[in-house]
Amino acid sequence: MAPGRKGRIIRRTIVIALVVAASLTMEITGFIATPEALRREVSWTTLHTIVPLVFAACAGVAWAIGPSRLPARLMVVFPLVWIPLSFLRVIEHVSWLWPFVYGVHLWWAVLTGILVLLYPRGRLIDGVDRWIAGIALVTSVGYLLGVLLLGQPSPDVCDCTANPYLVADAPGVFAVIDVGYRLIGVLLAIVIAVRLLVRWVRGSVPARTVAFLMPIALIAWVITLATQAAAYASGGADLVLDTVSLVAIASIPVSFVAGIAHARNMRARVADLMRITREGADRGLWAESLARTLRDASVRVYWWDEERARYADASGEPLDDDTPAARRGDHGLLPVSSPTGMPIAVIRHDRVLTDNMRLLDGVSSALRLSVDNGRLRSEIERTLEQVRQSRSRILEAGDEARRRIERDLHDGAQQHLVSLGMRLRLAANQARDRGVEPLGVELDGTIMMLNQALKELRELAHGIHPSLLSSGGLALAVPELAGRCPVPVEIDVQPEGRLPEVVESTAYFVVSEALANVAKHAQATRGWVRAALVDGELELVVRDNGVGGASAEGSGMLGIADRVDAVGGRFRLDSEPGAGTTITVRIPLAGFTAH
Repeated sequence: MAPGRKGRIIRRTIVIALVVAASLTMEITGFIATPEALRREVSWTTLHTIVPLVFAACAGVAWAIGPSRLPARLMVVFPLVWIPLSFLRVIEHVSWLWPFVYGVHLWWAVLTGILVLLYPRGRLIDGVDRWIAGIALVTSVGYLLGVLLLGQPSPDVCDCTANPYLVADAPGVFAVIDVGYRLIGVLLAIVIAVRLLVRWVRGSVPARTVAFLMPIALIAWVITLATQAAAYASGGADLVLDTVSLVAIASIPVSFVAGIAHARNMRARVADLMRITREGADRGLWAESLARTLRDASVRVYWWDEERARYADASGEPLDDDTPAARRGDHGLLPVSSPTGMPIAVIRHDRVLTDNMRLLDGVSSALRLSVDNGRLRSEIERTLEQVRQSRSRILEAGDEARRRIERDLHDGAQQHLVSLGMRLRLAANQARDRGVEPLGVELDGTIMMLNQALKELRELAHGIHPSLLSSGGLALAVPELAGRCPVPVEIDVQPEGRLPEVVESTAYFVVSEALANVAKHAQATRGWVRAALVDGELELVVRDNGVGGASAEGSGMLGIADRVDAVGGRFRLDSEPGAGTTITVRIPLAGFTAH
């Protein structure tokens, strides 16, 4: 945790603790100072004490996850103005203080109303909300001035000393101010409740989802507040209504915190959106997943069409700003562009989501990353395909070069050496006919050396590219290859007709390298080679009954794997110690030119 953030958390915790201590002090001292015959029920007093504690606790949460600091600050101030009338008995002899305390003892209702107006965005939406907040503040200040200049609590409240700020003893005028202030508060609360309820009823699914708790708490509070105001004006009181009112008031900060926590949870679901679309921005899937994440069935994603220079959805329908919803202003548009400024898409969403810019920023980043992932994935796949094609071309070019060298050796150097051997044999015969036996012996030795060189040259040519493979394919070349292996090998080659040259060449050299390993390392007494066409692929299996334990990291196995991979094939090695070794290769025939 950063030092600065840790310091802010400590300071906020200290402030909340001090506020809670002040509220508890007012409740406890007021209860003690009230004569026992005049005390409210202990259960009611306890519930009255819990209300500011709930506001203080919610303030800590709102400070951590709220859209702005103002709601949390209002919740912190609330316990200070949640002043029980019983506290006036504690300060009833402090003449300069009690008028101010009595003048602000109803300001908690103003803070609660403004808190509701701030829900869930953390700010006032429009001019009507500002007017309501302004009227509430002005009348509250007016009430404070009325208390200071005209007020004197009744003996039922406290035996307060004379008001030092009193300018006229007019209890009738003060009673009108007192009742009028309360009635104005009830009317404002009703207006706030009606506005919130209308928004909720007319709102879309996302709007109702965000504001799902506050209307219930607010309506309960308004009903009890209106009933209490009527009871106050008539001089009566009802414990049940008082209790319901306390519960409703305490539920308002809880509803506020629950709403912003829900909005925060919606932002967290953007991570799920990224997981769903991490393979790339499939347009249909993106729109469907986004609508599910935002819980907004009306959401639409319009992608930028570079060719037509317009935005269009997955079905090709262009973005139309003249729809009925657009004319009413029910929807907002969120443009998404790349870091270089190139347009990617436009997301049309419910207007209520505009107030949750963190959520929309997360959606924008998720879409941008998804598009980048898709583009990078396509580029990587395209690059890998180019590498495969390049390796295949290199392999074909190498095979062609070997065939050309083999032909050159067979038709050139070998023929010359054969011709030279025949001439030397003729010269040796002539030397003997003329009685020059030493020369004949010398020529016989030269002929033997020439034959050995010719044999090595033929083996070299066969290693470069066997002529039997070119002329007869695997059916002729593999048995000839197995015949030169010192370990008996059983052959089962079943490809029908000739295969593409690259496939035949790859299969031949796989068998050649595998049999070389059998001869050198397997300590086997028998080997098997099988080749067959299976589902459009050449399946090649080379097996022995040797000691096993072969490693795929060996140079020979790596050479086989690289050569098979170059033609898009698959290589598998099974070589448990003591169970022999099995090499399985599958080479697709598609994409290669037939022989």
